[in-house]
Amino acid sequence: MLALATVGFAVNFWAWALLSPLAVKFTAALHLSSFQQALLVAVPVVVGSVGRIPVGALTDKFGGRIMFPLVSVVTIVPVLFLGLAGHGSLAALLIGGFFLGIGGTAFAVGVPFVNAWFPPEKRGTAVGIFGAGMGGTAISALTTVKLVNAGSTATPFILTAVVLAVYAVVAYLVLRDAPDRPVPTAPLSERLAATLRLKITWQASALYAVAFGGYVAFSVYLPSYLKTAYGLTQADAANRMAGFVLLAVIMRPVGGWLSDRMPASRVLGIALSVVVAGAVLQSFTPPLAPLGTIAFLAMAAALGCGSGATFALVAQNAPGNQVGSVTGVVGAAGGLGGFVPPLVMGAIYGHYRDYALGLILLALVALAALLLNVFSVSRRPDKTAIHA
Repeated sequence: MLALATVGFAVNFWAWALLSPLAVKFTAALHLSSFQQALLVAVPVVVGSVGRIPVGALTDKFGGRIMFPLVSVVTIVPVLFLGLAGHGSLAALLIGGFFLGIGGTAFAVGVPFVNAWFPPEKRGTAVGIFGAGMGGTAISALTTVKLVNAGSTATPFILTAVVLAVYAVVAYLVLRDAPDRPVPTAPLSERLAATLRLKITWQASALYAVAFGGYVAFSVYLPSYLKTAYGLTQADAANRMAGFVLLAVIMRPVGGWLSDRMPASRVLGIALSVVVAGAVLQSFTPPLAPLGTIAFLAMAAALGCGSGATFALVAQNAPGNQVGSVTGVVGAAGGLGGFVPPLVMGAIYGHYRDYALGLILLALVALAALLLNVFSVSRRPDKTAIHA
């Protein structure tokens, strides 16, 4: 069940990230500004983030066996629209990107589904392994441009739609919800209100907005940044972004595993400290080899590890029948955390022709999250103190 959920997460994230590797191509073809380019890659992120709130609550109610195939099938529609008809204008790309965001809600399906299958002492590792499915963005980064060059603009979209359809069928036939999973009986509005009263919801949301938000921001904006700041080709920039994503993906289960063996707040503290240092270093735009590469890879490892540790907090501390709802809110915060930085970076570069200020802002936000972790999260003694 864990393997199937992880594959489903990866496939849907592959679809969710299809626009980012082609942003430079669409910018040249449609003569987009830096802000319009940033908006193009950010729209699926924000929709996929906000959509996690209702999808997480629906997963608590109906289970992953229903929701995984449903999300996958619905995502096929915008994927085919973008590939076959929706890439000729900015308006069409934004409309297709809006509905493409549905693929990003798969995360809020998988966490409660996986959580129900494992005892508390193994949930950090299990949810961390599931979280490695975010490597679907690396699949997109590594294959999208190559498939377009080998075929046409439609090629990667058609291939992804076929994979989504195959997964939806397999998931419907094979996936099974944990037999003892808690099923809420209260109405959706009451469950969401109760979720918002949990302190863990707000603490984890703030931390995930920085950890996963930083990962998403880099995964969608890094190709443009590398092309502009270092003059790399589109393909080279996409490959380097894929390396960033793969390292973050590898480190996410590590963050969950470490959080099963030491306080998750300690793992988060180390990770956020590395992000602060890496962002400050990169703000000087050092040579890409070796300092720039070291800075980006260190931040990738830290953001992946921090993302895994954050959901270890959720899996270990949220009430069993509210894990999906909490996941939805926290996941939304993470995605929204990834929505804002590309827009800010695009606007800053458009005004100053320099990225330094944007990276300093990242360092300051990571520092604020580090202080929250030290003075609030790490002082929460046990599960009995999760209510605000």
